[in-house]
Amino acid sequence: MAEHAHHSPDDQYLETPPGAGYEHTDAAIGPLVHFAFWLVISAIIVHVGLGFGYWFMIRSSETPRAAQQFPLATEQAYRLPPAPQLQQIPGKEMYEFRTQQEADLHSYGWVDKNTGTVHIPIDDAMKLMLQRGTLASRPADASRAAPVDEFPSDSSSGRVLEKRRQ
Repeated sequence: MAEHAHHSPDDQYLETPPGAGYEHTDAAIGPLVHFAFWLVISAIIVHVGLGFGYWFMIRSSETPRAAQQFPLATEQAYRLPPAPQLQQIPGKEMYEFRTQQEADLHSYGWVDKNTGTVHIPIDDAMKLMLQRGTLASRPADASRAAPVDEFPSDSSSGRVLEKRRQ
C-alpha cells in the first residue's frame, strides 16, 4: 500500500528556509492596495455625507420650529420656568451669599424700619454685650434657678432628678 501524503496549502508556513533572514512568506501587495483604496473611498463618502447632513440640520434650524407652529409665540418675551430653578453657577451664588453675610456682619443697617430694629457690626455688638454684662452663663441669683426636686418620669430612662444631699 502506497502511502499517500496529504499536503495542505499551509505546509509552506511550517519551516523557514535555511539562510533566510526574514519571513519567507510576505504579504501580497495587491489586496493591501485594494483595501487601502476602498478605505479612502469609504472615508470620503462618509465625510461628504456627514457634511451634507450637518448643512441640512443647520439650514432647518435657522427658522425656529416654534415660529413655524406658533407664529404669535415669537413676539412674547422669554419666560423662565417655574421655581425651583437649577443654579447656573453655584460657586458664584455661594460667594455672593457669603459676601453679603460678611457685609451684614460688619456694617450698620435696618432689620425692620417700622419697629426700629437695627443691626450693628459684630465687633461693636460684642463690646456692648461685655459692657452691659448681659453675657452671664449662669444666673447671678441662685434662688432664680429652677427647682430640681421632681420625681423622674416614666420616660426618663432611669435618670433621677433629685436634689443632692449635702
